[in-house]
Amino acid sequence: MSLAVCLAGFLSASGLSAADLYYFLQEIHIGGEGGWDYLSVDASARRLYVSHSTKVIVIDMDKDEVVGQITGTPGVHGFAIAPSLHRGFSSNGPKNNVSVINLQTWKTTMKVETGENPDCIIYDPGREEVYAFNGKGKSATVIDAATGKVTATIALPGKPEFAAADPAVSRVYCNIEDKNQVVSIDTAKHEVAGSWPIAPGEEASGMAIDTVHQRLFIGCHNKVMEMIDSGNGKVLATVPIGTGVDANAFDPVTGLVFASCGDGLTTIARAETGDKITVAQTLSTRRGARTMALDPATHKIYLATADYESQEDQPEDQPRRRPRMIPNTFKVIVYGMNKSAKSE
Repeated sequence: MSLAVCLAGFLSASGLSAADLYYFLQEIHIGGEGGWDYLSVDASARRLYVSHSTKVIVIDMDKDEVVGQITGTPGVHGFAIAPSLHRGFSSNGPKNNVSVINLQTWKTTMKVETGENPDCIIYDPGREEVYAFNGKGKSATVIDAATGKVTATIALPGKPEFAAADPAVSRVYCNIEDKNQVVSIDTAKHEVAGSWPIAPGEEASGMAIDTVHQRLFIGCHNKVMEMIDSGNGKVLATVPIGTGVDANAFDPVTGLVFASCGDGLTTIARAETGDKITVAQTLSTRRGARTMALDPATHKIYLATADYESQEDQPEDQPRRRPRMIPNTFKVIVYGMNKSAKSE
């Protein structure tokens, strides 16, 4: 019996509320200065990589503690992992390049030039290629993961955001944020095979994929998460989410989908048989926790954030401004699945 079936059966029989599905486990303090962006999981090596200003923080997911860092990645946005090659790839936005990292030494072996402002970066295991999506360049730089050579530059119709790969059908999908579209890229031909409108969604940021059922899950800035048929681009269903979404994740074992938002809410939805998706929990996290990664082995979710000054700390005789991040408070917060909900 699958965990998804066990979970649904347990909740129905026990009366356990959806609010009990996920709960806070711990904080992993990182500290330091500067902002952050994407988190990436290497499930086989039990490592979590967290982009942080000019470096990538390495966390042991079995111990949930910091074990090292990768330096020399100025303005890093994302980190793609090629597990079989023991290589990582960081997208260094302001430098217009990608660092190639030896994951056994955490040292940079080369840097590869890209288009302008590489942001999202993913690995396609089907062709062993890395896709760096260039925000200002409106393009994707395709890199051979083994050699580090650029194999193609793919023009895109607008500003790319997050992406996902489905090697079984030779496709990479990417949100085009400023055009309210998703593009389908043919990875064999290195060209855009299709472009689909995402209405009623607007300004899609995060993306996750269910390759078995050919479903995309995208987080949109008009506070909806959409489920899309990755075969034809049809929007199948939507659920409401919070403000400032920047990441999505899908757990293929539980069938749960996640949308993390900067307002301190993470929506957890259940993708059900057919074209139905329903909210299972609205999880209160922390302000600023907009990016996230899922560990498929433990089903934990990891979110990056920091502490912020309160509105009360601002002088009354001055105009209100956005709260500032408190120095040296950067952290990763960890949430786990209720053990009772996972039992048969």
